[in-house]
Amino acid sequence: MSARAWALLLVLCGTIFLEGIDIAMLAVAIPSIRSDLALTTDTAAWVMSGYVLGYAGFTLLGGRTADLLGRRRTFLVALTVFLLFSGLGGFAGEGWMLVVARFATGVAAAFMTPAALSIITTSYAEGPQRNKALLVFAGTGAGGFSLGLVIGGLLTELGWRWVFFAPVLLAGALLVAAFRVLPREEPPAPTGEETGKRGFDLPGATAAAGAMLLLAYGIVRLEHGTEDWLRTAGVFAAGLLLLGLFVVIERRAAAPLVRLGIFRRAAMVRADLGALLFVGSFFGFQFVVTLYLQELRGWSSLETALALVIMGCDAVLAPTLTPRLVNRFGNARVILGGFLLGIVSYGLFLPVGLDWSYAAMFPTLILTGVAFALAYGPLTIAATDGVAAEEQGLAGGLLNTAIQFGSAVGISAVAAVYGIAVSGTDGSAEARMAAFRTALTVPLVMVVLGALITVSGLLGRKPGGKSGRTADALPAARSAEPVR
Repeated sequence: MSARAWALLLVLCGTIFLEGIDIAMLAVAIPSIRSDLALTTDTAAWVMSGYVLGYAGFTLLGGRTADLLGRRRTFLVALTVFLLFSGLGGFAGEGWMLVVARFATGVAAAFMTPAALSIITTSYAEGPQRNKALLVFAGTGAGGFSLGLVIGGLLTELGWRWVFFAPVLLAGALLVAAFRVLPREEPPAPTGEETGKRGFDLPGATAAAGAMLLLAYGIVRLEHGTEDWLRTAGVFAAGLLLLGLFVVIERRAAAPLVRLGIFRRAAMVRADLGALLFVGSFFGFQFVVTLYLQELRGWSSLETALALVIMGCDAVLAPTLTPRLVNRFGNARVILGGFLLGIVSYGLFLPVGLDWSYAAMFPTLILTGVAFALAYGPLTIAATDGVAAEEQGLAGGLLNTAIQFGSAVGISAVAAVYGIAVSGTDGSAEARMAAFRTALTVPLVMVVLGALITVSGLLGRKPGGKSGRTADALPAARSAEPVR
């Protein structure tokens, strides 16, 4: 690729890195924030959940907005909002200010990330060049999360407000660079049948955002287990009702927010479900291990971050090893390899004990990072491969919706299983250790399901193909002139 192409990719990767470290740093800093601001347990939980709700609720709308209003414009505005509300979080003196700041930051990320992804898929030629760009992009995001654990631990030692101010500095630098390197785009003039088909579907957008917010909130409430289950069930019911209303609206809309026919792409649907399950398993596992190290073993947040940083090996492997494997074996087989490695990794950790050394944990931690390198990038490719240029933002929005729901499901499910398993016990270290082992079955089950979904795609393919694309994928429409 040319210097211009690498400069563009560097800026876009910077934003996914920004998103990764932002999430990870807050996860490490939340105990200090809670202590300093005297937050209640519920408020502290909402500081974490607010971002997920904002992201999951609006990422579908964000992806379609990039398609309709322009990817460059959407990206720049979202990055600016991200910068502003991250700074607001740093100045917060009350819990509600932090919750608002995190929710708005999540909404900004919901517009920024699909726009960045669709800029890649429309700026780099389909094939090896685009695959390499997507793998670097995915690996950078995962690396940002892993490094964010360590950076968050260091910044928290200086003061938790730096966890909010550091992203402001990085976002500012990226914003300046983005104005220079992001390609300018001319929206196509509608002609003939296209006239009137590029309108903005406000009723559909409202129903989609409401449904996603309610379903994400219901998933977050799973952490409470059976406590107040009627409210949780009511939230899910309301979310499903709005989702049904959204489908009805989209069927009748002249310019739908989501063209329902896109779900006929079996490869894309499998990739989105695979991403939901894989990311959910990863975040669920990381959540359980963090609690195990800090609550049962008494490790500090910095010690825990340093222990987990080895999972960041995917940041190196994703742009180096994974492209070679994809070129040789195709997306689907590499994705399956990632799921199978995840099964081995989480299975090795199931017998974890109170006296395990770091050497005993190391194989699982490094295998988890390798599995992420194998699965995450190819899933991103599969979720956007063969999609028409004018729907790349939508495809990116669907993928990121799946990823955010996956992270919420993974964390909430392990928290709920742990809470149910530990309830009624004497609360001893042995009882809590047993509950942690029970919770560790959740990520294992998720990767097993993901492997089965991937295998179903391989079994349904016609002989001779190696890319993992299916016969239902139509040729992509003409995209913007790719960078070289």
